[in-house]
Amino acid sequence: MAHILVVDDSPTEVHYFKNILQKNGHQVSVAINGEEGVSMARKLGPDLILMDIVMPVLNGFQATRQLTRDVKTSKIPVVMVTTKDQDTDKLWAERQGAREYLVKPAKEKQLMRCINHVLQDIH
Repeated sequence: MAHILVVDDSPTEVHYFKNILQKNGHQVSVAINGEEGVSMARKLGPDLILMDIVMPVLNGFQATRQLTRDVKTSKIPVVMVTTKDQDTDKLWAERQGAREYLVKPAKEKQLMRCINHVLQDIH
């Protein structure tokens, strides 16, 4: 299946996403903040990135902007998965280049439907 990079500073969320993704046949890599996420995306070239917004060092908006403006990573779709549920947050994520936006807690079916939809669009 796909190689998915999970960028989230919450060990609980990382564990949750990792279990769901691996159960559905995906390979998972993890970064604990936006800066590490950008670095790992450049190095690993994952098929998709799940990006939290509220993180130390570099937040998800900043990291997504860097990824979508970098020739090496601009083709990697970013799905924001966050507790921020305001329309302005969704709009801002879109402007930074995020393909989709899910509000936590994301249910397994909702998460997998979103991931499959985005992966279909790029293949």
